[in-house]
Amino acid sequence: MTSPVFPPGFPPRPPQETAGESSRSAESSSPPLPLGLPLPPSDASTKAAPAKAEAPSLEDLVRTAHEAGHSDVHLGVGEQPRYRARGEMLTSEWPVTTAAVFQGWMQEILSPLQIDAFTTQKEFDGSHAFPFVRVRINLLDSLRGPAMVLRLIPQTILSLEQLKLPDVLRELAARPKGLVLVTGPTGSGKSTTLAAMIDWINSHQTRHILTIEDPVEFVHTSRQSLIRHREVGQHTLKFHNALRAALREDPDVILVGEIRDRETLSTALEASQTGHLVFGTLHTNSAVKTVERVLGMYPPDEQDSVRRALSESLLGVIAQGLIRTTDSKRAAFHDILINTDACRDYIQRGALDEVEEIMERSGFDGMVTINQSLLALVEAGKVDGEKAVAVSLKPNELAQALRGRG
Repeated sequence: MTSPVFPPGFPPRPPQETAGESSRSAESSSPPLPLGLPLPPSDASTKAAPAKAEAPSLEDLVRTAHEAGHSDVHLGVGEQPRYRARGEMLTSEWPVTTAAVFQGWMQEILSPLQIDAFTTQKEFDGSHAFPFVRVRINLLDSLRGPAMVLRLIPQTILSLEQLKLPDVLRELAARPKGLVLVTGPTGSGKSTTLAAMIDWINSHQTRHILTIEDPVEFVHTSRQSLIRHREVGQHTLKFHNALRAALREDPDVILVGEIRDRETLSTALEASQTGHLVFGTLHTNSAVKTVERVLGMYPPDEQDSVRRALSESLLGVIAQGLIRTTDSKRAAFHDILINTDACRDYIQRGALDEVEEIMERSGFDGMVTINQSLLALVEAGKVDGEKAVAVSLKPNELAQALRGRG
């Protein structure tokens, strides 16, 4: 199995990553840096920016991150700015941030109303487009004072082929209706994978694609398909409201940025049962746990009907993670469930242990377990065995498999 390799910005990717109103845009600028430029030497890895006597503008800080291929910028009152590069936090030699400087940074990217909302609610999520890159914004209050995390979003959407993702993802994107869930922890590349699947549809099919996100991340330009983006808080008040309204907006494909509650999930299931292809994300780390999480959103007296609806609507679950490779790059590993007839029967009965056993022996259907994916990376010499065991959900099983092949 070809191991998927992601470009530097791939969540927590350097040159780019998800963000606010993010953008696909063909008109976007520079191509992504080649994946996995080596990390700086240990004695220099704590320095990410040159020493400065005066506080930089926020645009200067983001430009430094963009040009260096970092994925995030961390800023806070009473602290020096820091960057994240391939999962590692790097300090800088910019001066310690004062309250006045931080206020000026907020004014660069937020409206007075947004700043007031942060002051009142102590949190804020949004996005902003600089001339050279888009960022996703998170503001928080803390013991030392306000702080900010900016996630750089790629302006160029990489294809399924460029990301070397499994062929079964293309097959799922080609389906006319049903529910596809892409899951994984924060920074595992869910948005990048979904963007690649939407891009494939946009390039090969004539469909109406509607995305509902908080905030909008990758921005696609309509090609074969018509694409419309809606951002929660800006273009709609709630995920559920927008998803319910979407059923009357003649979409073929609906992307729900995150399924956060039972109401949104119920509407997504309904949409997938009424002739729409629905993509959604959850913060779970395995395919079977995703099914458990979905069923767990409903009370016991609704379990039978929900299992039936899910077994009929679900096309597949793609759980994804990232692991550092032996050459300091990053590779993706997957846990993929394809809802075959056998899986459908077990889901309807709630026998999820049986589903995992089917996954282990159904590679011909495009399924793979996390351990199988990690084992393939180790055998290819791309990942250290100890690192693979450390991220495995069944480390003893993987360790035994590695010993057996050693």
